[in-house]
Amino acid sequence: MLIAPQLSHLNALSPLDGRYAAKGQPLRATLSEAAFMAHRVEVEVAWLLGLSEAGLPELRPFSASSRAALKQLVDEFSEEDAARIKAIEKVTNHDVKAVEYWLKERVADNAELAAAAEFIHFACTSEDINNTSHALMLTRARAQFIVPKLAELCQHLKTLARQFADQPMLSRTHGQPASPTTLGKEFANVAARLERAIAAIEAVEPLAKLNGATGNYNAHMSAYPEIDWPAFSAGVLGGLGLTQNPYSIQIEPHDWMAALFDAVGRANTIILDLDRDIWGYVALGYFKQRLKEGEVGSSTMPHKVNPIDFENSEGNLGLANAVLRHLSEKLPISRWQRDLTDSTVLRNLGVAFGYCAVAYDACLRGLQKLELNAAAIDDDIDACWEVLAEPVQTVMRRYGLPQPYEQLKALTRGKGINQVGLTEFINGLDLPAEPKARLLALTPRTYIGLAADLARKI
Repeated sequence: MLIAPQLSHLNALSPLDGRYAAKGQPLRATLSEAAFMAHRVEVEVAWLLGLSEAGLPELRPFSASSRAALKQLVDEFSEEDAARIKAIEKVTNHDVKAVEYWLKERVADNAELAAAAEFIHFACTSEDINNTSHALMLTRARAQFIVPKLAELCQHLKTLARQFADQPMLSRTHGQPASPTTLGKEFANVAARLERAIAAIEAVEPLAKLNGATGNYNAHMSAYPEIDWPAFSAGVLGGLGLTQNPYSIQIEPHDWMAALFDAVGRANTIILDLDRDIWGYVALGYFKQRLKEGEVGSSTMPHKVNPIDFENSEGNLGLANAVLRHLSEKLPISRWQRDLTDSTVLRNLGVAFGYCAVAYDACLRGLQKLELNAAAIDDDIDACWEVLAEPVQTVMRRYGLPQPYEQLKALTRGKGINQVGLTEFINGLDLPAEPKARLLALTPRTYIGLAADLARKI
């Protein structure tokens, strides 16, 4: 039996740290455990610097060199620093206390900062540091990765919409032939949905709290009752780019996080819908897939070029949404003033967004491989003259001809019709010359309404 002594891409339990490790690499600097520690250090330093400017008689403002030293701890935080915090945690069995002790270690050689060491983590509960760190992590992951990746995908869909704006395509509702569209309009539909979904993700306001063990500034007021602590805390949070939630228990209630996860999940569902549709169009032969030298589609059937990128995307979107859904359902619930279930669940932020990363990359890769099979898509629509039953009966309605719907139903339902039969039917209608000529000139390919214009405008 193989026993691996060290973690590697080949023996990792999660494919995010194994097979797909490269896809999630950009998220490690923001959502890994080391990144969580780095954000905690940033929050602790911001709180300490704020206190140093609050006019406390026991804590005078720091010198420029001491402020620079604290900033350096944030800017140059390394994996070795994270490892040291982890070593301290083995003794404390408390992760945030380990960060506090690490900071005290690192300022011990600076006389000014060492004298102020007990103001590190002053009046804070661990969740003050954690919730603020999570808010920063999610805000940065959203801005640096999630939104840019979705925007890249959306832009590619818009490009395809314009490229194929005029390519007629047979629609299928309930899997049956329906009023034609254009291929570009179908890409435009998804781009418009995704654009709204991105806006919803960006609109979620990140909240945080720095108000103590049960949200009432108890410890703060016991030491400095003269300070307006809510205003002070709001100022520190504002300096970090976050909005204060003035009402909380020990934890920030995570409602804003749930809104963010739900918004990302909705974007993922739109992409999943796209994956399945493109998969179907590949199956219909509307698209060929660009070949890559050396690739194998099947271990036994040499002819196959499978739509594996869209299948990969669909599967990983399902995993992403399962985690996101659990986060959004669980996090706003806490027993009384606090339990620890949110803490362990929040360690999976990187998992949720990591599966998003794999899925977005796979979908975009699949789209970039697509090549239009014009012959197949044209043959499909050219063989379906029954879709013109709709415009014929609609024009008949306008001019008051009897039972238009019923006549076309009898002519076409369940049996189809060809150009000759439809032409014969139109010629027999008591219609004015102009609308009759317009109907006679209509073909399935030209019966696309405003589809092409709408595609070009996206």
